[in-house]
This record gives sequence, structure tokens and C-alpha cells, in this order.
Amino acid sequence: MYLNSEKKKEIFAQHGGSEVNTGSTEGQIALFTFRISHLTEHLKKNRKDYGTQRALQLLVGKRRSLLDYLKRKDIEKYRALIKELGLRR
Repeated sequence: MYLNSEKKKEIFAQHGGSEVNTGSTEGQIALFTFRISHLTEHLKKNRKDYGTQRALQLLVGKRRSLLDYLKRKDIEKYRALIKELGLRR
């Protein structure tokens, strides 16, 4: 499996402050970004997998909402996270 407990803990430790702080906005955005990149690679190989395509679109929407929230609350954290994850915006 591409996303196991250790990988999640690593992502949250790196972006969320600690590995048990799974509710942090930055950690959730980083996790969604990891999942989006995995689904994008899957769709490059399996073009007609429409279920995965829909799941990808939903994840991108959730990440967009969280990014908008972070931008409203703390613009400096938003800019740092965008730069760190390499997102276009």
C-alpha cells in the first residue's frame, strides 16, 4: 500500500508540527498533496479509471478549501506551505 501509518506519521511530523497532530491544516494539506500526486500517477497509466478520476477531483477540491482557509487565517504559513510543497497558485 502506498500510504501506511508510518508514511502518515512522517508527513504530519514534517508539516503538522508533531505526528499526533493530525488535525493541523498544514498537515492535512500535505497529506492531500501526497495522495493527489499518487492518484495522478495512477491516472497516467489508467486513463479510463473514472472512479479514481472523481476521487482525485474531490481531493483537489478539499485541498483547495483548506488552502483558502489557511490563506484567510495566516498568510505567512500559506505562502511557506505553497513554496515547500511546490504548488502553483
